[in-house]
Amino acid sequence: MTTITSLEVRRIGGRIGAEVLGADLARDLPPAEFLTSALNEHKALFFRGQDLDDAGHARFASLFGELTTAHPTVPSVEGAPNVLAVNGDEGIRANRWHTDVTFVRTPPKATSLRGIVIPESGGNTLIANSVAAYNDLPGPLRDFADTLWAVHTNDYDYADPPSSAKAAEYRRVFTTTRYRTEHPVVRVHPETGERGLFVGGFATRIVGLSTAESADILRIFQSYVTRPENVVRWQWAPGDVLIFDNRATQHYAPDDYGTQPRLLHRVTVVGDAPVAIDGSTSRIVEGDDAAHYTGSEQGA
Repeated sequence: MTTITSLEVRRIGGRIGAEVLGADLARDLPPAEFLTSALNEHKALFFRGQDLDDAGHARFASLFGELTTAHPTVPSVEGAPNVLAVNGDEGIRANRWHTDVTFVRTPPKATSLRGIVIPESGGNTLIANSVAAYNDLPGPLRDFADTLWAVHTNDYDYADPPSSAKAAEYRRVFTTTRYRTEHPVVRVHPETGERGLFVGGFATRIVGLSTAESADILRIFQSYVTRPENVVRWQWAPGDVLIFDNRATQHYAPDDYGTQPRLLHRVTVVGDAPVAIDGSTSRIVEGDDAAHYTGSEQGA
């Protein structure tokens, strides 16, 4: 447990996740250095009962760095270019483990979510520690992972097949520009130096292997990421805010709330190109550098 003035960081999972107590993000933002240190240690931070609008949410997320626009292909919330609506009520549910926007060369550093409309039951968010997963690998598997690269693409059904015309249109917009990027399967964290498994729902193939071989190998690595001891579950209430390190985690929103509405707003922080253990960086296979999304030259 860590404290600073009136703030307390209380661990809520054995290997991932901490709740920050005593923070009022609408009035007095915590020091950026304090939050960055806590995020590096715990991988995910949670804030209960905040009273933020989109502008306040963006101010909070900007403590961790420059903000991306809402998404490489999906439009933002009207009047809020950095904010993406995550609306389960429209039948658009990412019901699979993934790391955000890994199909571009410079995926976000961090993702922040804010609860707006929360189901009475279900609709939780699960976050997994991919650094702990790498450390769990037996030596031979770890050595194997160190050598591998994976292709990530947005032209992939990381969500269930479209169940409505609205969901089908979302899928069409999502793939308006097709991106394919090769990332190292083991990523070195740029701030902590930790190694983590960098795979997830947008990773479709291991470079140099067949589709069938790739599926088997990715399934093995995923099984380590999503072991229960590496996962924290957050039960939302309206106003809650969370932020997780997108370089060291995967997350999952179970589709277990039926026809109940669920609306979150998402803000992401500009990241850099993933670095392999030999120092080489991710490379574009198809598409562009998504500069319209990152808004910077990060990772160039």
